[in-house]
Amino acid sequence: SDVTIVEMEDRILPVEDEEISLLAEKSFIKDGINILTSTTVKKISPNKKDVSVTLEKGGKLIEMLVDRVLLAIGVIGNSEISGLEATNVKIENSFIKTNEWCHTDEEGIYAIGDVAGAPWLAHKASHEGVICVEKIAGEKNVLPLDKNLIPGCTYCRPQIASVGLTEQKAKDAGYAIRVGRFPFAGNGKALAIGAPEGLVKTIFDTKTGELLGAHLIGAGVTELIQGYSVAKTLETTEVDLTRTVFPHPTLSEMLHESVLNAFEKTIHF
Repeated sequence: SDVTIVEMEDRILPVEDEEISLLAEKSFIKDGINILTSTTVKKISPNKKDVSVTLEKGGKLIEMLVDRVLLAIGVIGNSEISGLEATNVKIENSFIKTNEWCHTDEEGIYAIGDVAGAPWLAHKASHEGVICVEKIAGEKNVLPLDKNLIPGCTYCRPQIASVGLTEQKAKDAGYAIRVGRFPFAGNGKALAIGAPEGLVKTIFDTKTGELLGAHLIGAGVTELIQGYSVAKTLETTEVDLTRTVFPHPTLSEMLHESVLNAFEKTIHF
């Protein structure tokens, strides 16, 4: 199929690290996908057998005739629940407002998942469910969810995964940073399975060595990201990651090499 991606922002995957989104765009274009950024949809007119689409880019209108239009521009909370209006439950921008324990402003009513706001991820919802039920049951030492520790995964090809701050957000937050990169082309396992395109990028606080963020693109990265998720949850520094032994030959070795690269200690590239 001929595919055109229309993105209102100036790049696709705008919530991801800019370097990763640009690599994704390059890969998509290589596969024949047409990408229109900084473009808005002005009109969609369904016909009997196709769809007429009017776009605007740089002040100019673009007319397209396509078979199908897939619309994916966000999530709206399904908070129109009968009876809520008679409670103290607060709703903001269609989402139910909760505290760190998923408790609403009404005693005995809790909310988890998409209806409780971003990020709209299944694993975030599941974790909220556990926190909520443990709190209701009176469990001790229940910890609230730190949204900075939630990994994000995009199941496109190549896959994309990330956790923590992007390079730009780390700079905006005032951190002095060190950035490490390691390409899939430098990994034996990636070459062996025919997946040489990709990148592992890590961002560290120069002063403390704290892992601030990790951003990956390539085969299997939605599995690999968990290594960095565990590292961030444990408040791991570059010293801990550098000393960790990674099995060979595996894709996971790239996690190690990216850390080493941030501190000018790369071994295999």
